[in-house]
Amino acid sequence: MKWLTNFSLVMRSSVSALREKIEDPERMLHQLIIDMAEELDRVRASVAEAVADEIQMRKRTECERAEADKWLERASTAMKRGDESTAKSALNQKMAAAERADRYSAEHAKQKAEVEKLQHSVRDLEDKIRQAKQKKTLLTARMARASSAQKINAAMERSHSQSAFAQFNRLEEKVDREEALTEAWDRMDGRDPDADELARQFERQEREDLVTAELEALKAQVDG
Repeated sequence: MKWLTNFSLVMRSSVSALREKIEDPERMLHQLIIDMAEELDRVRASVAEAVADEIQMRKRTECERAEADKWLERASTAMKRGDESTAKSALNQKMAAAERADRYSAEHAKQKAEVEKLQHSVRDLEDKIRQAKQKKTLLTARMARASSAQKINAAMERSHSQSAFAQFNRLEEKVDREEALTEAWDRMDGRDPDADELARQFERQEREDLVTAELEALKAQVDG
């Protein structure tokens, strides 16, 4: 079957030559730069959405702060006319608005930090695209070296040792997943409804104590 072996060698050589003609590194690099620019546009759109979310969260925080101030002013007005019940209700509303504002503020801080990271990533991507446009020749050479490295890696992946490493990694990931699921179920099984209800009772009592203390302070301020 020597003729079959020779035929196979000729075919592989022809396919390799055809691939070299088709895979023009410079042309591929040009297309990659276009793809990078398109990806940059998509990333910028996503970042713009994140910035919009951050702006909305900041406005919600400011709105709740203003709402808290408004209810405090109403409570003060009620105390001045001797309506303690209305003042207490207004202070409850004030505290609720302040709590919402605190939650929004914390979320806004997280979103702002994330937006700053995203904007930094966009600037990095823009710099990389500019560098790619300025260094096509260098990148073409790097692409050729990378192609050679890929061929070497492909040969290594076909070896038994590389397959063993891959199987080991997959097994490790599976063990990690099983451990995480076990911990998740442990957390779910460890919930105590009675303790949660008791905690809520303490929170309500603490809230009532805070309202009473603030009411007394406001009463002393008005009387003074």
